[in-house]
Amino acid sequence: MSLTKEQIAQRIAQELKDGYYVNLGIGIPTLVANYIPDGMQVTLQSENGILGMGQFPTEAEVDADLINAGKQTVTVVQGASFFDSATSFAMIRGGHVDLTVLGAFEVSEKGDIASWKIPGKMVKGMGGAMDLVASAKNIIVAMQHTSPSGQSKLLKECTLPLTGVACVKKIVSNLAVLEVTSNGFRLLERAPGVSIDEIRNATEGTLIVDGEVGEMEL
Repeated sequence: MSLTKEQIAQRIAQELKDGYYVNLGIGIPTLVANYIPDGMQVTLQSENGILGMGQFPTEAEVDADLINAGKQTVTVVQGASFFDSATSFAMIRGGHVDLTVLGAFEVSEKGDIASWKIPGKMVKGMGGAMDLVASAKNIIVAMQHTSPSGQSKLLKECTLPLTGVACVKKIVSNLAVLEVTSNGFRLLERAPGVSIDEIRNATEGTLIVDGEVGEMEL
């Protein structure tokens, strides 16, 4: 069974480490904030000027003036700070973000990412993604493995305008966890009940399978 969006976020939360500064892109990545392990100190940064975001608000906690870069209402933790976009992007470009989690339309087997534009379609824009992929120490992509029509989104070469080149380190999709290597996508974990053949058939790029590949634990 393939993962839900919440389960993809839950699996990515396992990549967090104590003390990390993390930027979460819009879409599935923002859900990671709901799965930070208890007792772990992780500081969430949003490029619109927040350091110290918390989980998504309950209905009673919603403050319409408190939003993230994706214009979603958010909460903040004790000690959070607010600042202008220039300061926020200085943090990003200065290499102070340990991990960025982004969504993507496509990822190539070389780690290229296309996430901001589909020619002919209205897309909000790139936001801070180009700065993040150029500056963050580690980049994980959260995405669906295939399009609604079944076409692979893990490709030999991206077909859409690129956000960044050779920058993605790891992908967590609804089917698998994959590491981007110099030789292609290395399969690390399978979603529960998903076979290697299903993943291979859904992956256009080179898929590397080294021996037994276990199911991910959520």
